[in-house]
Amino acid sequence: QVQLVESGGGLVQSGGSLRLSCAASGSIFRINVMGWYRQAPGKQRELVATITRAGSTDVVDSVKERFTISRDNAKNTVYPQMNSLKPEDTAVYYCNAKYDYAYGGYRNYWGQGTQVTVSS
Repeated sequence: QVQLVESGGGLVQSGGSLRLSCAASGSIFRINVMGWYRQAPGKQRELVATITRAGSTDVVDSVKERFTISRDNAKNTVYPQMNSLKPEDTAVYYCNAKYDYAYGGYRNYWGQGTQVTVSS
């Protein structure tokens, strides 16, 4: 089992910045990829960024110029840094961890979600 606890959401003005965090606990030794997704009202959940245990990152093109992701393996915590926020970034942001099974495949674990609201 894996538990994910998110923090750092809130209300910010357009152009501002926010840094979220997601701390993982439990069977973390089988987690390689962690990431963040977001879901805006009336829309499907979409990928924002991922990072491997080795630090390899992937950020979706729509936010690549403004968002970064980092990871502290000692703290089992992932940090998305969101800069130059826009009203369209308003969404519930979810932390994700992929638990790798020993014989292939994986299971997704999700945090409870944290609201990010960007005012114009």
